[in-house]
Amino acid sequence: MLTLYFAPGSSSFAAHIALHEVGAAFEARPLSFAKKDMRSPAYLALNPEGKVPTLLVDGRTLTEVAGILFYLARTFPDAKLLPGDAEGDAQAVSWMSFIASTLHPARKLGVEHTTRVYGIADIRLGQNEWALGRYSIADIHLFRLYWRLVHALKPARGTFPNLEAHHDRMMARPAVRKTIQIESAIGYELPAWFPALENPSS
Repeated sequence: MLTLYFAPGSSSFAAHIALHEVGAAFEARPLSFAKKDMRSPAYLALNPEGKVPTLLVDGRTLTEVAGILFYLARTFPDAKLLPGDAEGDAQAVSWMSFIASTLHPARKLGVEHTTRVYGIADIRLGQNEWALGRYSIADIHLFRLYWRLVHALKPARGTFPNLEAHHDRMMARPAVRKTIQIESAIGYELPAWFPALENPSS
């Protein structure tokens, strides 16, 4: 039994997409930033960091986007969200490490820094259709961060041409569209992208 704790539009967006991509049966538990659900004693007992996503696997806790994506890809191999060879899987981990360590925290260092590191991601992706040459969990992880950037900063079209094309391909995927429909119906209440403007983001 899988249970996903998520907050619409936050980091958990990637895990939510992946669950739909693999076709897994799961229970969805939406949480609210406004209501401080992630700070409740019950949730902190599951995830002491008070962050999302948290995936319960038969009652066992799994946290962090990359870990959850990797688990789902390995558990549901028919979805082919990992290359399946040592080097290919390592490339997926490399991409997700870059996304988590460089792209995700970039907002804390301002617009100029964020623009620079997303430029690096744009160069790294290049004109490849997908990050690893074929669709994978690396694309899901990358899309979630760029999706948020688009909605928060609204960069001019052409600023990140390769990421823009990737974003458009992702938006055409049924699992992505389904996840957006579900999370939009619940409602987005995300903190500001840049802490200097308002509150720190998830």
